[in-house]
Amino acid sequence: MRFGALFLSLFSAIAAVASAGEFAVLSSGGRLHIDRHETAGDKVRFYMGASVAEISAAKVVRFEADDYVPPPAAAPAPAAATQTDTPAELSVAGRSPVELSPTELADRAADKYGLPRWLVRSVMKNESGFSPHVVSPKGAIGLMQLMPGTAQTLGANPADPAQNADAGARYLRDLLQKYDGGLWHALAAYNAGPGNVAKYRGVPPFAETVRYIERIERDRKKAEQQSQSTSPAPTPAAPMRAASVKTLPIP
Repeated sequence: MRFGALFLSLFSAIAAVASAGEFAVLSSGGRLHIDRHETAGDKVRFYMGASVAEISAAKVVRFEADDYVPPPAAAPAPAAATQTDTPAELSVAGRSPVELSPTELADRAADKYGLPRWLVRSVMKNESGFSPHVVSPKGAIGLMQLMPGTAQTLGANPADPAQNADAGARYLRDLLQKYDGGLWHALAAYNAGPGNVAKYRGVPPFAETVRYIERIERDRKKAEQQSQSTSPAPTPAAPMRAASVKTLPIP
């Protein structure tokens, strides 16, 4: 009996530590919280809940134990909870962010930061193909392909789809403000970095960046055509709440 009690105690302690997960410290300077990892050749697999992301082992500097042990799960909320129980920005039609699809997360973030829905959807589509756990060879993570350092600056966990979409839209809004509403300049900075936009005094001459902007520009034109075809009569465009969107020619 004493051996069984001791075994149960040790098993419980090990399980508690395992549930805490670990931090992957990346060469870019970011730290990503994961449940566990496995090494397969020159690749490392990150396990995050039911999702698995794979990254080059060269991008990982080390792993750090997470000593935090999560508290017991809270009791489920009463079924009769009203809309006031959940902040408006955390739900869509009474659903939590965990239940939302990538396009719904994009729309929610667009509305929050005063951006056109088509724009955030198009950036998300071109960045990740609406895949919430994809990791690029350069280490960009999730729906809006945030670099760990950028996500850390924005106070977001890039492995969380809702936080990723929100932070990506906020970063895009900030870039639009930085470039006085210049959409192509903001997109170039999102794709290639503000440093390259400053270096070339405009959109950098990178084939990948130019194609990226062209694809999103096509989505802009489609959105305008759809808006015109579904509108019964021309109406003045509503002013942007957070950032105006205009296009500037690519040099």
